[in-house]
Order: sequence, then structure tokens, then C-alpha cells
Amino acid sequence: MKKLMKVEGMHCGGCSGRLKRTLEAMPGVQSAEASHEDATASVVCDATVTDEALKAAVEGANFKFVSVETVE
Repeated sequence: MKKLMKVEGMHCGGCSGRLKRTLEAMPGVQSAEASHEDATASVVCDATVTDEALKAAVEGANFKFVSVETVE
């Protein structure tokens, strides 16, 4: 499944790269993308990845988690 998140606090490519690596390190996540221009991050993951776990990962990387939606 794919989940799309709104994330605030990314200011540059370094920020989005750090969030991408953080999300990809999560168990159950196959791939991740982050865009500081769009203030979004997306993950392709299995059903074991909860919205709460994604929020914790985003906040653990010192960004503000705004919302998440399943797109597939």
C-alpha cells in the first residue's frame, strides 16, 4: 500500500533526504520519497506499518507530522 503524508519543517534537499532515509529504515517500508518543495512524504509499505508509527518516525526526525492518507 502507499501512504502520503503532509510534513512541515523540511527546508532543503538535505532535510527531505534525512526524512527519506528515516522512513526507509522502518520495518515494513519498501520505499520512501520526501519533497521539501511539496511538504510531502510518501511510503510504499505493508499493512504492519501504522499511521502512528509513521507519525513517530516523522516527529523523531524533528519534523512536524500534519496528516496521512492511504492512496492505494
